[in-house]
Amino acid sequence: FDRICEQPEYYPTRVELGIMRHNIAPIAEALGPRARVIEFGSGSSLKTRLLLEHLEDPAAYVPVDISREHLMNAASALVETFPELAIRPVCADFTQPFELPAPELDIDRNVVFFPGSTIGNFSLPDAVKLMQVMRAEAGDNGGLLIGVDLIKDRDILEPAYNDAAGVTADFNLNLLERFNREHGADFSIEDFEHRAVFDEQHGRIEMQLVSQQSQEARIGEDRFEFDAGEYIVTEHSHKYSIEQFEEIANDAGFVPQVRWLDDDNLFSVQYLRAA
Repeated sequence: FDRICEQPEYYPTRVELGIMRHNIAPIAEALGPRARVIEFGSGSSLKTRLLLEHLEDPAAYVPVDISREHLMNAASALVETFPELAIRPVCADFTQPFELPAPELDIDRNVVFFPGSTIGNFSLPDAVKLMQVMRAEAGDNGGLLIGVDLIKDRDILEPAYNDAAGVTADFNLNLLERFNREHGADFSIEDFEHRAVFDEQHGRIEMQLVSQQSQEARIGEDRFEFDAGEYIVTEHSHKYSIEQFEEIANDAGFVPQVRWLDDDNLFSVQYLRAA
């Protein structure tokens, strides 16, 4: 995925980071002093470092991830940069409520940090449920700083998930490799092809693995038949208008406060206050 983010067609990471760099002073002001930052997922630390460097007297940083090894590696790297900051990783499934570590300093507010437009990978009901978990972790005085990919023309969207170098294709086809390796499946990987299309009706990119011929595949004792052109849906990435996401935020118990966009209105970084 880190390689996907480096592809010229894949705008979200590059544009979101640009928005944060250009607006980091007002973003830090919106979060305020002595905030405890709770990051759902522990990905590339560029955005996290940028945020922590500019916050006024941050109280703590709590990365939350289900992968313990990845979580500890990311936390250790940040300890070297911020030796004075309390960094308290939590290994948990962040789609479910979890217990925060006891604060060691006075905290003015909890702020959940969820960059990268990952909210788009959840269906609308699941996005609301996840943000309700965020609302519970933020508490009554807290907030949410979130990256949201915006709806736009398919001429921009589809190339972002069909990069010329084939990195996203490798990422998608790797699901079949893992089925073969970890679950004893017998997918003929060379007989499937990656495809990503924009579903305008549902406002989302749909990632597919398309069978190139009539074939069968086995997973354990189950067998699946594929016609030529039949496909497996592997991922959705929803895109939102400002108004659509405001409705989701309200349903989850947040009130939008301020948003920052790039000049081309491709992406948004939004700060929401707990209602």
